[in-house]
Amino acid sequence: MHILYTAAKETIALAFVVVIIAVLYWFFGTEYGMAIRATGCNSALSKAEGINTKAATIVTLVLSNGLVGLSGAILAQYQGFADVNMGRGAIVIGLAAVIIGMVLGEVIFKKRFNFIAKLSFTVLGAVIYFIVLRIVMLIGLSTDNTKLFSALIVAVFLAVPYLKSQSAASFGKAGRRSAEYLAKTSTEKEGV
Repeated sequence: MHILYTAAKETIALAFVVVIIAVLYWFFGTEYGMAIRATGCNSALSKAEGINTKAATIVTLVLSNGLVGLSGAILAQYQGFADVNMGRGAIVIGLAAVIIGMVLGEVIFKKRFNFIAKLSFTVLGAVIYFIVLRIVMLIGLSTDNTKLFSALIVAVFLAVPYLKSQSAASFGKAGRRSAEYLAKTSTEKEGV
């Protein structure tokens, strides 16, 4: 019975996440949502286009803090209690989720990484983050080391785009050197 109850709660939580992603996708597709996104990308240009950047920033803060409060209330309902320290470390987890999700999305989708994929991969990044932390705890490492491992996880995912660009550049250089060598040897053979 307890397993069914837990599965039902997780299904409801997943449905709630899907609804929130759909509402955010709809909102950021509206004219005001586009103004908020433009303000986030380039505030000076948005101001030059006539967007009230101060109001857009305030609405963004209200929206984000409302979502944080809602998620805290849902977490308290899920756990059955509330504690002052429940949100400790949430900023690190949120940043890790965004970084992991964006890196994975850019690696998988490349140029077709659109807004709905960014929203979805942020949630996927949070899931991956918690799976890795759970594996670390299952291995039997101390829970005191979770901050170290969370920092390592984020560092690995931050390094992926850099390493990818470096490997692409080195493959390009190797290809050019090979082409130059082949061209040089073929002209030498023709000359002989």
